Amino acid sequence: MSSSLNSRIVDLVAPRARQRPEPEAAAISAGRRAFVLALAGLPFASLANTDPTAGLRRWGNGEFRRFGFLVYEATLWAGDDPQRPPLVLRLDYKRTIAGSAIAEASVKEMRKFGSDEATLQRWGERMSKLFPNVREGDHILGVYRPEGAAFLFNGRVLGDIAEPAFASQFFAIWLDPRTSAPELRAALLRRPAG
Repeated sequence: MSSSLNSRIVDLVAPRARQRPEPEAAAISAGRRAFVLALAGLPFASLANTDPTAGLRRWGNGEFRRFGFLVYEATLWAGDDPQRPPLVLRLDYKRTIAGSAIAEASVKEMRKFGSDEATLQRWGERMSKLFPNVREGDHILGVYRPEGAAFLFNGRVLGDIAEPAFASQFFAIWLDPRTSAPELRAALLRRPAG
């Protein structure tokens, strides 16, 4: 019997017989996972050492209020088109808010832009892991690139979601005509003087 036939028989009869022992397989799997995550983050790795707004113009800024209370001030940096990447949105918080509440509110707003519930749930879980609790004086920077979105908290890299569809819908919360805050959108899209 040929060696390849023996291999196929072993795979059919005892498929686990050819697998590595569990501890070794887990170590290799963890190593591969770390390597893939590192590769996925390469487009955003430079954020830790540079100003994400470099090369962009400061556009507009405005306030987001809920029930009359100031929640955050927002400022937009972009190129010639403030609705297309690359762009940076900075939110300067004026209230204490749980990171999970930021993620929930983001999913609620993104729902109007057409993603299915399974995708929104996955994005919500990822944002819940990324977004920290904030208090007055903290800021989060969202960096929108064609390959996805990265986030910084008080200048420290939080992580990224390297999915173009996520980035498009996340930044649509502020920039899409269907936003729930049209006054803030208008203020952000105000063309800079000069």
